[in-house]
Amino acid sequence: MPPTQHPTAWDDPATRRAWAKLIISALLGQIVWPAVWLGLLAGYVIMSITWTLWLFFVPLLYSFYRAFLQPAYISWAFRTRRLLRAYPWQVFEKPESGIGKIPGATAGDVWLKFPDPERPGETTALILKVHIRSMWWRRRLGRGYASPKTAQAGQVSFAGDPRFAAVIAVPGPRRLYVILRQPTDGRGHVDPGAASPAALERARRAGVRLPDPQSALP
Repeated sequence: MPPTQHPTAWDDPATRRAWAKLIISALLGQIVWPAVWLGLLAGYVIMSITWTLWLFFVPLLYSFYRAFLQPAYISWAFRTRRLLRAYPWQVFEKPESGIGKIPGATAGDVWLKFPDPERPGETTALILKVHIRSMWWRRRLGRGYASPKTAQAGQVSFAGDPRFAAVIAVPGPRRLYVILRQPTDGRGHVDPGAASPAALERARRAGVRLPDPQSALP
């Protein structure tokens, strides 16, 4: 069933199943990673041999890092759902991508360009900042050459507005990942640009932080 057939991405049962896997994984991680960290720490204390610290150091550090990140994974899962409930899936064949060399991107930042929904012929770039959840995508985009890995991301499902935020996925959908525009002020607001009132209202429903319309009045 074509993903664009549904009014929103969330109306697709396959999308809801993919999101259920995402949130279950995040919730399980909230239990498993702290338990792993505590188990390793207890093992080190019980052994009480100084040289064993080197055996436990890397696993302890990584499990603590993952335990620290899990609340953010849960938050991102619910942010993903808000976007999926507001926008339909669109499928793009080999969207333009690259590494660095655009405004706002560092030398190692991977980006994707998608059509501006209100300006035919123009595109807007979304940047995948360095993060553990972005690694799958970063290894397959922006390379400028074809390979078995880049072919895995040759077709990209997109739900969102590239001027604000979006969920990208491999059609199915799989590998759900949220990309956000970078805030333009100290309060975490995204620049609304020249987007129409309808586009701004939809973005707000999707959880995008935009300036209060009243703040623009004299």
